[in-house]
Amino acid sequence: MSAGAGRPQAQYAPPPWLRNPHVQTVLGSSPWRRRAAAAVLARTGAVTREHLLDGGDGVRLHGLHSAVPGVEPRGLALLMHGWEGSAESSYMQLAAAQLLERGFEVFRLNFRDHGGTHHLNPDIFHSCRIDEVVHAARDVADRFGARPMVAAGYSLGGNFALRVALRARQAGLPLARVAAVCPVLDPAGTMQRMEQGPWFYMHYFERKWRSSLARKRALFPDRVGFDRKVLRLRMRELTDWLVRNHTSLGSLDRYFDGYSVAGDRLAALPVPAHILMAADDPVIPLDAFHQVALPEHARLEILPWGGHCAFLDGTGAAGYAERWVAERLAGG
Repeated sequence: MSAGAGRPQAQYAPPPWLRNPHVQTVLGSSPWRRRAAAAVLARTGAVTREHLLDGGDGVRLHGLHSAVPGVEPRGLALLMHGWEGSAESSYMQLAAAQLLERGFEVFRLNFRDHGGTHHLNPDIFHSCRIDEVVHAARDVADRFGARPMVAAGYSLGGNFALRVALRARQAGLPLARVAAVCPVLDPAGTMQRMEQGPWFYMHYFERKWRSSLARKRALFPDRVGFDRKVLRLRMRELTDWLVRNHTSLGSLDRYFDGYSVAGDRLAALPVPAHILMAADDPVIPLDAFHQVALPEHARLEILPWGGHCAFLDGTGAAGYAERWVAERLAGG
C-alpha cells in the first residue's frame, strides 16, 4: 500500500534549521520539551488521577487518567509511550493536551517497569508482553464507561498500539480507531539500524535500560539476579541475555518475531488505522514501511522530515505529530 493512499499527503514543512533528523530527535526528547509539555497539559484545566490496572494473572500496570471537569467526553483515548519512556514523556503529555482540547478524556499507560513502576511486578518487562497490555486496556475501557475508545502510541508504543488493535475484537475492546507514530514494525531491522547508526542513540537506550535493570535487581534480587558483567553487555547481547533468562522464547530471532508487525501482519487490522513515519527517522528503518501490507481502512503517511517521533515545526513544544494524532483519532 502506498503512503497516504486514499487521502492527500500530510502537510508538514519545518523550517530549514529543523530539517536535520538528529536535531529533531534530540530536541524532541529534551528537558526543555518535557517542561514545556507539562505546562501545556496544565493549561487544559484537566484533572489527572493515578490508577492501578489489572493486567491479568496478577500483573498490575499503572497509568494516568485526565479529564476536563464539566465536559462530557466524546470518547476515551489510550496513549502508549516508547521504550524507556513513560506516561510523563513530553509527547505523551502533548498528545494528551491535544486530545483533551478536542473533547476526549485520556488515559496514559505506563508499561511494566516504566515510569517508576518497577516495584509493581517481580518479572522484567519485554516487548512480547502484549497480553497484559490488552488486559489493561480492557480494564481502562471498563472503568470509564461505554464511550468510543481510540488508541495511539509512539515508537515501541506504536507497535503495542497496533498489536492491541489486532486483538481488539477478540478481547472485547470497544476500539474505534488507532494511530501510530514511527512505530517499530521490524524489531530485527530496528536493532540493526541502531547498531549501524550514530553511536549516541545506542548509548542513550543502553544507559536507560541498564539503569532500569539495576533498579529491578535491587527490588527483586531473588528473581532478577545478574552480575556487573551483564550490565556491561551491548544492546544485542543484553537483549539475548534477557530472552534466554527471562522469556520462554529461546532465541533472539524468535523474540524479535514475537512482536514484529512487519510484512502482512497488519493486513488483518479490524479498525481504521493511521501510521505516521518520517523518511529521515534515524532509529526506525524505512524499508519495512514500503513493504508493509495494510487493509483498505488503514493509511500510511510518510513525510520527508521529522526524525524519530519528533516532527517539530518551530511553533512551540507541540509538534505536528501531536496534532496529527489528535486529528486522526478524532476522525479528521
